Amino acid sequence: MNRGRVRAVAVAVIRRRDEILVADIPDEVKGITGYRPLGGTIEFGERGDETIVRELREELGAEIVDTRYLGTLENIFEYRGARSHEIVRVYEARFADGALYERERFDAVEERADPFVCVWRSVRTFGAGAPLYPDGLLELIA
Repeated sequence: MNRGRVRAVAVAVIRRRDEILVADIPDEVKGITGYRPLGGTIEFGERGDETIVRELREELGAEIVDTRYLGTLENIFEYRGARSHEIVRVYEARFADGALYERERFDAVEERADPFVCVWRSVRTFGAGAPLYPDGLLELIA
């Protein structure tokens, strides 16, 4: 997170029936775990749709196709006790390899960070007890 700066990010909503692929986002300070689609920082000179292609290739080793822009969200939040601010470009996409939809979990890696796990989670399970990040995403994809 870039504290004190607005961060431009892009995320990919990948659907499997009524589920989307998300990573757990634990916040030990708040004592909750939220969920977020895969994506990352938009690099200088890179478009949002190019960001999600690159990020899913880096994090999962997977190719995505049929990217479609859904909207932009502004997310001002506190995570692990620090305030952050993001402008989030949201895209829908699908895996190029249909066999990936049969997997229940994905072991992912991120540069300069610990490995993490992604799972399919029903859109109906998100809410106050299981927040979907960024704020406003649930309404955008519903």
